[in-house]
Amino acid sequence: MRKSIVEKAEIVREYGPFAGTPNVGGVSYDGHHVWFAAGDSLRAFDPVSGEAVRAIDVAAHAGTAFDGEHLFQLAEDRIQKIDPLSGRVLATIPAPSSSASGLTWAEGTLWVGAYRDRSIHQIDPETGAILRTITSNRFVTGVTWVDGDLWHATWEGDEADVRRIDPQSGEVLERLEMPAGVGVSGLESDGADRFFCGGGKSSTVRAIRRPRRTT
Repeated sequence: MRKSIVEKAEIVREYGPFAGTPNVGGVSYDGHHVWFAAGDSLRAFDPVSGEAVRAIDVAAHAGTAFDGEHLFQLAEDRIQKIDPLSGRVLATIPAPSSSASGLTWAEGTLWVGAYRDRSIHQIDPETGAILRTITSNRFVTGVTWVDGDLWHATWEGDEADVRRIDPQSGEVLERLEMPAGVGVSGLESDGADRFFCGGGKSSTVRAIRRPRRTT
């Protein structure tokens, strides 16, 4: 087993706190705006200016994802497929776990973090059928893919981190430790050098730097 790389997460920017948002859940990025789950709505802001730009009136309790055309949003026991232009819910599928948390899109499928199950499920986006499951030794919150790497966030008590794992074995390859008391409720890559991290009850979204390894 390889020894994992461990370092402190570098917070490069903080967005919010957002008015009327008691909790920030899932986070996603559509290439222009950062979307986040705010309980009774799905909201978006401009990551350059930090200004709020959109709100969709839809249940949004946990993970959020974007497939290049549609938004996907966890709402209790289901995943909603949403047209971001009209805000309409186009379809729903069952969530793979009663503690579903993180959500991301990769390889034509949805990947769902399951908090209390300490696992990540790859599911069929049309039916919700579980295709495979990766286990973790920590409570899983956000999940994202970038450059062929699978990353997920963990949050237990006052400790949270963002970790890169082997998508086959679940082995932890790298960990970015958040400061004490700073949780991560949702996770999404911007496709470059940043992760957007939901801040839970702090009502914020934090951007942390993604390390770029040469090996």
